[in-house]
Amino acid sequence: MMSLNQQISEVTHLNEEDLARYVINATKEVFSTMVMLTLEDSYPLKEPVTSFHCSVTGMVGMAGTYTGILSIHCPRDFAMRITSNMLGMDVEEVGDDVNDALGEIANMLGGYVKQILSKGGLDINLSIPTVIAGEDYTVNSMSDSDCVIIPFTNESERFLVGLKLRKEN
Repeated sequence: MMSLNQQISEVTHLNEEDLARYVINATKEVFSTMVMLTLEDSYPLKEPVTSFHCSVTGMVGMAGTYTGILSIHCPRDFAMRITSNMLGMDVEEVGDDVNDALGEIANMLGGYVKQILSKGGLDINLSIPTVIAGEDYTVNSMSDSDCVIIPFTNESERFLVGLKLRKEN
């Protein structure tokens, strides 16, 4: 079972379910307003997912009072559909448009999480989004115990949103 770092829970007064709910709400809101897609979540994820096949991953780092990574991992076809919906045109290959779209979604989700954690004056900065696409790759940060990973589906497409957080001393 994935679990949130105990220190984070104590300082923010958020437990894993609270944080997952914020990520779920943020993801559903971003997808309904920016991507015009309705999502179903199937939280909690039973086991960590670290390996991705024919996928695109968008990530944004957080630094400050908390450090961490917010990531979105999509199958290639779904990443193209997201991008097509965001741009209002058919996107038929993974390239700059898909990278920009996944990076922007990661950025919006990171901003939402930052806003939740920054209530009470907590200082967090977001990095410029990073996007990885490939046939087979591994994201090691997704295997850590202080990571909340939420599976979402739209029609038959499934993707993951992960949030890894650590409190800096």
